[in-house]
Amino acid sequence: MGWVADEVVELTSELIRLDTTNDADTVAAGRERVAAEYVAAKLAEVGYTPTYVESGAPGKGNVVVRLEGADPGRGALLVHGHLDVVPADAAEWAVHPFSGEVRDGFVWGRGALDMKGAVAMALACARRFKRDGVVPPRDLIFAFVADEEAGGFAGARWLVDNRPDLFEGATESIGEVGGFSFTVADRARAYLVQTAEKGAMWLRIKVTGTAGHGSMVHDDNPIATLAAAVARLQRHRFPVVLTDPVRDFLAGVAEITGVPFDPDDPDAAVARLGNLSRMIGAALRDTANVTVFEAGYKANVVPSVARATVDGRMLPGREAAFEAELASVLGPAVEREWDSLPPVATTFDGHLVDAMAAAIATEDPGAHVLPYMLSAGTDAKSFSRMGIRHFGFMPLRLPAGLDFTALFHGVDERVPVDGLEFGVRVLDRFLRIC
Repeated sequence: MGWVADEVVELTSELIRLDTTNDADTVAAGRERVAAEYVAAKLAEVGYTPTYVESGAPGKGNVVVRLEGADPGRGALLVHGHLDVVPADAAEWAVHPFSGEVRDGFVWGRGALDMKGAVAMALACARRFKRDGVVPPRDLIFAFVADEEAGGFAGARWLVDNRPDLFEGATESIGEVGGFSFTVADRARAYLVQTAEKGAMWLRIKVTGTAGHGSMVHDDNPIATLAAAVARLQRHRFPVVLTDPVRDFLAGVAEITGVPFDPDDPDAAVARLGNLSRMIGAALRDTANVTVFEAGYKANVVPSVARATVDGRMLPGREAAFEAELASVLGPAVEREWDSLPPVATTFDGHLVDAMAAAIATEDPGAHVLPYMLSAGTDAKSFSRMGIRHFGFMPLRLPAGLDFTALFHGVDERVPVDGLEFGVRVLDRFLRIC
């Protein structure tokens, strides 16, 4: 597997150097086209005939290819990854975020983890299979898509609604975020497979009041009213709900470590997870964080309106309760409108799960494979509309001390070179037995 492992680092670096920042500007053209054209060229080079589609907006480039498998009667496996990345301020980074620099055993840059490294792994496997004439056990559909960082409305969601033919026959899928390692205790590694993810609600809230001179007495100041509502939301804690994937994950960690897990006190178990506690802890309850606050235009004017944006994430089955709780906390003076995407969940069983465990065990004997729930969201929300069962599985072996979760959308995002090489070897093995 030397060829596929050698190529993945180069592909990751080259993809990072292509600035595909998605700032969620619905007016400007998308930036994904340059990466989509790069991927299409790499696929065509080994004999594929890629389908290039711009979805929903100019520049929102997507590339899809299908590799026929040995059993056309089996449902196809969709392997998907997104080409866009969140913004990065170069002044905050140790290296330029779009340099793709390889240094100190890492590939650095925006998207190294989220998710151009994983895209590179999928691309390397697709290229190798075609070049070597590998026939997988079932059809493989490789999809490299746009706009995931803005909810996928002009990416996977658009493709599902307008080009379902590209995914015909797909019954299962793999993508972000899962397959990464977590060193539990005494160097024992667990690999986390995502079987569920929280729903998302991007809430736009507004308070209107009476505009006037800043020197007067104002009992109807919309900034003060909205600030008070935001402060209530910040203090509020949604109830703990122990879902099956979180329960199974915490029970699995308890079995590995020998430290009992008390289902009546999951917060205590999460607190023992070190850097991973932020991600797993956020899967214990709904969350709602204010991310934008906008009001005012002059020092001596009380404005007539104040606005804010809230990033809300809710557990499966909590959609209606979450909406009602938000309304209660914010209060009747706060107007609300939103876009939302539903939670997604499946069970941790079946041939695909067995194939994941077998592929990891070949490269890392003695490793444990556990399910978990992602606190964020992925394009699985869009593909699930077609009845496609999703698993977060893009394998990656991580150093024990690396704060993996802090690097997602963070400064100095980077991925270990040996982790990428490990991951592409596992993915290659997995796709041969899936």
